[in-house]
Amino acid sequence: MRRGTMGVQIGSKHTLKDWNLGWTTVNLGFPEAKTYEQDIPGADGTLDLTEVMTGGDVKYKNRTLSLEFEVEDEDFCRWSVIVSEIANYLAGQRMKIILDNDLYFYYVGRLALDVEKTEKSESKLVISGEVEPYKYERYSSLEEWIWDTFNFEVGVIRAYKNIRVENSYELLIPGLRKRIVPIIECSVSMRVSYNGKTYELRAGKNKVFDIWLGEGENILIFTGTGNVSVEYRGGSL
Repeated sequence: MRRGTMGVQIGSKHTLKDWNLGWTTVNLGFPEAKTYEQDIPGADGTLDLTEVMTGGDVKYKNRTLSLEFEVEDEDFCRWSVIVSEIANYLAGQRMKIILDNDLYFYYVGRLALDVEKTEKSESKLVISGEVEPYKYERYSSLEEWIWDTFNFEVGVIRAYKNIRVENSYELLIPGLRKRIVPIIECSVSMRVSYNGKTYELRAGKNKVFDIWLGEGENILIFTGTGNVSVEYRGGSL
C-alpha cells in the first residue's frame, strides 16, 4: 500500500500529524473565468464584455480541491472513529487550507468528507470541496514570516511595517495576479501618489479605492513626515 508522506493543514488540524493520514493524490482544479458575452443580431459571433463588466480585471469562479488518503492496515479498526472525527470537524466550516508541497500559500474554502468516493473496503478516504480561485500568501506584509515556509522561486520578503517617511519615501511593492486595495496606516496625515495621481491620507487606517495593486511593480510615493505601514497580501492563481 502506498503511504503518503505529506499532509494538509485544514484549520487547526494537520491530516498527517493529527489523523496519521498522508495524501496519496491531490487534484486541484483551475478556476473558470466569469465571462460576459452579448449576442449581436445581424453580426457574426458575440461581443465579449468580460473586461468591461469587471473594470478590466477578469473574475473567476471557485476551484475544486480533492485529496485522497489511504488508511494503513493497522488503523483499519479505527476506520469509523477517523471518519466520524473528520466529518464532524469539517462539517460546514470555512477554513484555511495549506498543502505541505506549497507552504508559502494558503487556500480558503469548505471541505467535507466525500462519502461517494470514500471506500472502507479499499482503505481509501477522500476529502473534497470548493476553495476560492486565488491562493494567498501565507503571511501579509505586516506579519512575521519564517524561512521554513519561504518559497525561493516565487516568494517575496515584504517589510512594509512602520516605514519612516522624511519628506518623501518611495515604496516598491511587487504584486501578484490578484488585484488588491491595500490598507495604509499612517501615524499622521500625509499624501500618497500612485500612477501619477495623489491622494490624501488621514492619521490611522486608510483604503483608497483608486489604488489597486496588480501584477508586476507597484510604486507608492509617500509625502510627509511620520510612520506608515502598508498591509498587502498577494494572491496567485
